[in-house]
Amino acid sequence: MIGMQGTVATFDDGSRTGTVLLDDGVEVAFPAAAFDASGLRHLRLGQRVRLDHDDVGTITKVTLPTFP
Repeated sequence: MIGMQGTVATFDDGSRTGTVLLDDGVEVAFPAAAFDASGLRHLRLGQRVRLDHDDVGTITKVTLPTFP
């Protein structure tokens, strides 16, 4: 399920986890599994991303808005 968009607030290359600041100002954490599902290799602070989530709100994928 496609969810929300925002900008990368934090990202740790080692743990592959981070946080995204949503457009409404809420900060959302994403797990390594969501980053791994993206196929991306790195995220930059301030980079625009899309967060996909499941029915209970768990972040399942972090992608760039231009990626399907």
